[in-house]
Amino acid sequence: MSFENEPLPYAFGGPAGGGLIRAVPEDFRVDEIPVVEPEGTGEHILLEIEKRGTNTDWVAKLLARHAAVRPVDVSYAGLKDRHAVTRQWFSVRLAGRPEPDWTALEDDTLRILRSGRHSRKLRTGALRGNRFALWVRGFDGDPGLLGSRIEAIAREGIPNYFGPQRFGHGGANLERALELFAGRLRRCSRAKRGIYLSAARSHLFNRVVAQRLALGGWNRLYDGECFQLDGSRSTFLAEGIDDVLRERFSRGDIHPTAPLWGRGPGLCGGEVARMEERALEALGVWREGLERAGLGMERRALRAPVSGLEWAMEGADLLLEFTLPKGCYATALLRECVDFREAPPSPSLDGEPVAG
Repeated sequence: MSFENEPLPYAFGGPAGGGLIRAVPEDFRVDEIPVVEPEGTGEHILLEIEKRGTNTDWVAKLLARHAAVRPVDVSYAGLKDRHAVTRQWFSVRLAGRPEPDWTALEDDTLRILRSGRHSRKLRTGALRGNRFALWVRGFDGDPGLLGSRIEAIAREGIPNYFGPQRFGHGGANLERALELFAGRLRRCSRAKRGIYLSAARSHLFNRVVAQRLALGGWNRLYDGECFQLDGSRSTFLAEGIDDVLRERFSRGDIHPTAPLWGRGPGLCGGEVARMEERALEALGVWREGLERAGLGMERRALRAPVSGLEWAMEGADLLLEFTLPKGCYATALLRECVDFREAPPSPSLDGEPVAG
């Protein structure tokens, strides 16, 4: 079974043109928006680092070796793209050890931007969102149509699809998930198992969002919606839809959700539950596998709000700048505007093999 290029419906009629992304790492910039700043005291060091063409986990291991601490003493709020220039925060627990010279780590792939003492470890998910600046080289399309697409996205947000990088090259992570469910994956580390299970959940989530788009209702409300509060993981069930909920939805205070599959009730009802059952009816192997793996049912917003969306043409090249909430994929926005193709990945700059 191949999962490569599995089609997903568009929200606004399809791309306005085509072009190349990631021609060089500088064409894909990501700046993390933190929720904490260094307090000035404490046993942890917070470091804001700019990395180029390197893996977040590789940087974390580098910091651990340099500070002579255990890998578990280094943490970060979220993973960032390897084939990009990204800025993000790390924390290092020194616990009485002398602070090393962080600038000794700097080279063409890594720069230390800021550092300071802090009382607590940086937790996974401790960020507000990410600011993106993406170049599309050789944009070949209709600028007028592109402008209309961007206006619609700024007004309505985007379907909160998981991006293709979630699934590995050619959908390899989904292939491994099926092997895991069938008991054929004998040797699998805890970290790899988590990656494969996350890919499987994301696959089902995308199928539900795609079903809503196919029915013309990704951005409409139905009886039985499970809403998520904007900027929060808190959810609530709405058996019926009234004017108050419609107004909150319109101003972006709440978002309808789709399932991150696992054990337990679906957390929705009415027409939404029936739509989700139809969308996942043929995917029993995936649902049962995730339930056997012990994951609990969760929900994720199926709409992602977009802020600070700007665009400009420089010759034949298109620049898109925008901010997304944490956990949302820039490629989910990009695909609504551009039928993009990615440049072949350049050799890894962190010494690790380039993987899908």
